[in-house]
Amino acid sequence: MSKPRVIITRKWPEAAEAEAKKLFDVQLNKNDHPMTVAELQEALRTADAVCPTVSDTISAEVLSAQPLKCKILGNFGVGFNHIDLNAAKERGIIVTNTPDVLTDCTADIAMTLMLMVARRAGEGERHVRNREWTGWRPTHMMGTKVTGKTLGLIGMGRIARAMAHKAHHGFGMKIIFNDPYPPPKEIVDNLKAESRNTMEDVLQEADFVSLHCPGGKETYHLINKERLALMKPGAFLINSARGDVIDPKALINALKKGTIAGAGLDVYEGEPKVQEEFLTMNNVILFPHLGSASTETRVAMGMRAIENVNAYFNGEKPRDRVV
Repeated sequence: MSKPRVIITRKWPEAAEAEAKKLFDVQLNKNDHPMTVAELQEALRTADAVCPTVSDTISAEVLSAQPLKCKILGNFGVGFNHIDLNAAKERGIIVTNTPDVLTDCTADIAMTLMLMVARRAGEGERHVRNREWTGWRPTHMMGTKVTGKTLGLIGMGRIARAMAHKAHHGFGMKIIFNDPYPPPKEIVDNLKAESRNTMEDVLQEADFVSLHCPGGKETYHLINKERLALMKPGAFLINSARGDVIDPKALINALKKGTIAGAGLDVYEGEPKVQEEFLTMNNVILFPHLGSASTETRVAMGMRAIENVNAYFNGEKPRDRVV
């Protein structure tokens, strides 16, 4: 029996691509270019499965491709707000994601953003590289202590819990959170975490606020002018979730006016475009969506996407099905 034809939309780590070649008749994106709407539609017309990434907008327009051959979208990533799930469902296309395997690395990035913005690490590194440093002095480039401070988490899913573990057990931070679906009591107890009734309660109390909620219509511009105004003037906002959770204009204004002390961003609304004003600010750490960017994790994500697609073609239920 012939192998299923699978199109992988972006370049994957070599080990994951090699595994895909063993199992499928696979088409790779060797020059790693972002696929156009027309190319994505052609993929849906000609492949049994397509493996997109967060950089591929699988819209209703893309999913309207005729005739449709694709039966499953094996998404490379845990987030799937770049896929029109309703349109996929209407067309009878299964959608899977890759949870679990990127939890620790994304939490590591959230911690890195928090530490860097608090201690002015990006600014300091540029200071040295630009040969501006004239030597140690007592008042030079003072930042904010992290150990012992209060970390507020908006959302308490896998990545938030991993960050909370590192922050509490590694840095002695007090953990507070708001989530409509709180984790089991034993997890909360292990972290000595405290639930707050509303997001606003977290924003008012925390020294650092880290966002761990999904993207989409329900969370679009969740952090806006009014909610930023609730934060302490010395507080910092961290986002390793999805860019459109924050209203960027409101954040820029809050940073300019000193409403909050700083921000650490790994994701952006409309990425890869980044609002120009962020680029000139020293109180913002800017990463290029590095959340899962370790070799180990990206290989594991590819393997998980392959596992889901392979399970489907073997007549089994993919374990990470979202539609």
